[in-house]
Amino acid sequence: MHAEELHSGRSFGRHWHDGYGFGVMEAGGHRSASGRGTVEALPGHIVTSNPGEVHDGHPLGCAPRHWRMVHVSAQAMVRLVDEQAHEFTRPVFDDPVVRAAIHQLFHCWDDMAPHTPLAAAACEEALTQVCGLLAQRHSTRQPEVAAPANLQRVHDCLLDQPCAPPDLHRLANLAGLSRFQLVRQFARWKGLPPFAWLQQHRLRHARRLIAAGTPLCEAAFASGFADQSHLNRQFVRHFGFTPGQWRQAMGSPLQ
Repeated sequence: MHAEELHSGRSFGRHWHDGYGFGVMEAGGHRSASGRGTVEALPGHIVTSNPGEVHDGHPLGCAPRHWRMVHVSAQAMVRLVDEQAHEFTRPVFDDPVVRAAIHQLFHCWDDMAPHTPLAAAACEEALTQVCGLLAQRHSTRQPEVAAPANLQRVHDCLLDQPCAPPDLHRLANLAGLSRFQLVRQFARWKGLPPFAWLQQHRLRHARRLIAAGTPLCEAAFASGFADQSHLNRQFVRHFGFTPGQWRQAMGSPLQ
């Protein structure tokens, strides 16, 4: 689990998060196109995303917006709520009860100094309260959906060779489809075409390495980027912050 607070006028391209995301739009406005349609978030609105849900983000008007988000892994959400997988039903909504609970969670984190067992317990309690309210009021049980076998082969092939994947022609042959059919069907399944999806996967891999303390240059090469500068540009483009800022936020020592 991690939290983000952003003040930005930047637009973000299509991307996804490994876990659940939820937070509050504090100021300004935000337009996002996702698998659940195009929506607009205004001050006070709750914003959510499901694991793997592809979305983008653009400011409304010329003013920057300010929002705070919490990202919780699917495994942690299951443990916190009721041992069942859930899916948020709406990407943007207004709920004063949930909004107050999210503000209370951030208040607990802001006051968590010094770090004591009681302060940590209060934060866990506040996080559990938010997740429980979201599951109870704004989610449904997530059904198990079998992946198409031919697209699963392409998916596994990309994961096996993330730094030097086969070209689109070979992937299409693997799936038994034309290149156009592969691009269209993979995007329908995963929300992005194969190589755009792979780029996002490599960025997620880099984030995990950096959070674990891997030096930035090593994380860049291990994730298939040409160098640290290439990784830096992609981080800023997709996340709105640099790898160094992510490392600092995760508490890794400066390298």
